[in-house]
Amino acid sequence: MQATGPVPIPAVSLPSARRVPALGIGTWRMGERTGERAAEVAALRRAIERGAALIDTAEMYADGGAERVVAEAIRGLRERVTIVSKVLPTNASRRGVAQACERSLRRLGCDRIDLYLLHWRGRVPLAETLEAFERLKSDGRIGDWGVSNFDAADLAELARLPAGSACATNQVYYALSQRGCEFDLLPAMAARGMPAMAYCPLDEGRLAGHPALQPIARELGATPAQVALAWLLAPRAERPPVIVIPKTASVARVDENVAAAALQLDAPQRAALDAAFPPPRRATLLAMV
Repeated sequence: MQATGPVPIPAVSLPSARRVPALGIGTWRMGERTGERAAEVAALRRAIERGAALIDTAEMYADGGAERVVAEAIRGLRERVTIVSKVLPTNASRRGVAQACERSLRRLGCDRIDLYLLHWRGRVPLAETLEAFERLKSDGRIGDWGVSNFDAADLAELARLPAGSACATNQVYYALSQRGCEFDLLPAMAARGMPAMAYCPLDEGRLAGHPALQPIARELGATPAQVALAWLLAPRAERPPVIVIPKTASVARVDENVAAAALQLDAPQRAALDAAFPPPRRATLLAMV
């Protein structure tokens, strides 16, 4: 019989002490096709029910359509889920952030976004965006705020601002085959007690059948995708805790992803992965999609 209940998912502490699941689900490209909506809602609800109860979305995704899918999925389950959404940099002014947040709240059908991120750097001064985030936080419209696609220099600039220490996370493209952020960005985040959030953790699907992962997957009785996710989830002294948000609209794939949280990689397996996907030896441009 296939397991359907919640499983033990590790939790990650944000700087505010808020605890969130280390494994969730993304929604990029959800809400774009009406015919796929039922499958998308089912996958999101499955993730919540299995304990991967963090949903990442954004106002940009399907021009708000993904947030509407999330609204349908969380109906009756809101208290069990951590909602993450993002504001576009073009909306990152004092007034723009407040207006964008209200639009997202209406689409999500709730009165608070648990974690609200600046999607990427734009032309609005960071200080102005942070002021708007802090106002939303004091008004109870968001729980915490963070950033996305910030490199080490961006993060250092943010840290110098009065409210910079309140930044909860930095969501970046991070996967076994995309490790550039490990050189300087992740150590800087670890020093600040700031967890990372990894989007595209399977490198847009390229790791799901990667031959370098198959021997380890066979040893563990797992899939290559599960090995890749387990590698991200495993604690490591040289990097901060990682929140992993693979996107899927498949209930079966949700179950596969959730099972990855129970995998334990031993030292030889980790060494084999480092050999196949070497860590960076110099600073590189941050990967983005």
